Amino acid sequence: MSGLNKRKVTALKNAFVFSRAKKDLFMARHKTKLYRRLAAFAIAALIVTVGLMSTLFSQTARLEEQKLLKEKSEASLVELKQQQKQYEEELERLEDDEYIAELARKNYLLSREGEVIFNIPESDENSGKNKE
Repeated sequence: MSGLNKRKVTALKNAFVFSRAKKDLFMARHKTKLYRRLAAFAIAALIVTVGLMSTLFSQTARLEEQKLLKEKSEASLVELKQQQKQYEEELERLEDDEYIAELARKNYLLSREGEVIFNIPESDENSGKNKE
């Protein structure tokens, strides 16, 4: 039945048909331009998003590095404060004449009057301890 109803329809050539054809052509071109604009906007949005994400990841990595550096620096600061405290204590002890005399006797083998110093080599003591 579909074969019987097929007839040639002649196209009308009047102002309405031409205006409708122009409008259809305008709408098709407008639709094509719209899709192109949307595609361009989507690509631009994708590029901006990728840029922001890469910046976010690099900043996060840098922040982690800075945190590790801060922890190391804080540990170093604690160690340096302890060392400073030891040096201040040593400085206080060096102001004492008896401590200076003790260091002189120990390191430079100086003695008081009537005092005899016996020098025992340290290597003998270490080898004796190792044998036991």
